Amino acid sequence: MRSDIVAGAKFPDYELPDHTGHRKKLSDLQGKDPMALVLARGGYCPKEHLQHIWMAEMQPELKVGYTRFVTISTDSVLQSKEWRNRLGAHWPFLSDEERTIQQDLEIEEYTDPIHNPMIPHTILLEPGLVVYKVYNGYWYWGRPTPEEMRQDFRAISQKHRPDWDLNTRGLREKWENGEKEYFLPYKKK
Repeated sequence: MRSDIVAGAKFPDYELPDHTGHRKKLSDLQGKDPMALVLARGGYCPKEHLQHIWMAEMQPELKVGYTRFVTISTDSVLQSKEWRNRLGAHWPFLSDEERTIQQDLEIEEYTDPIHNPMIPHTILLEPGLVVYKVYNGYWYWGRPTPEEMRQDFRAISQKHRPDWDLNTRGLREKWENGEKEYFLPYKKK
């Protein structure tokens, strides 16, 4: 991984085709929510598939927790769509078939010249594509567990949600004054 991809740095706002073939920017997919970005080998890898199975099981938590997943692999658009469908996943799968990210982030998995994948990483991002934490998943145990991901999402949410603690001094007054921008999901659109 490039040496500048560290906690506190801004992650590049890549634009790639999603599982439907439409180009998507990471910033648009993230919106204002915490996001786990999974840079994956692809659907052929049993380690990736196992991680994505438990991620699919976490989908209900993403909705109620106002958090997001995005997967990027070196799979084609069709392979990404098929992998996503097999999992029953509802988050975007982006295709980096051209290896743009693999090369830009310097994460070519040189031990697998047949598939030429990325070295797997899970990157937890604060709003604004700010790197919170990077997990190197070349080995399965280097990947975050579901509980670690929950803890990371909790820490990011606590940092970025002004209404995290409704007992915070002055917050009730803001609510009563109609200052809804401090409260999720009641923010003005």
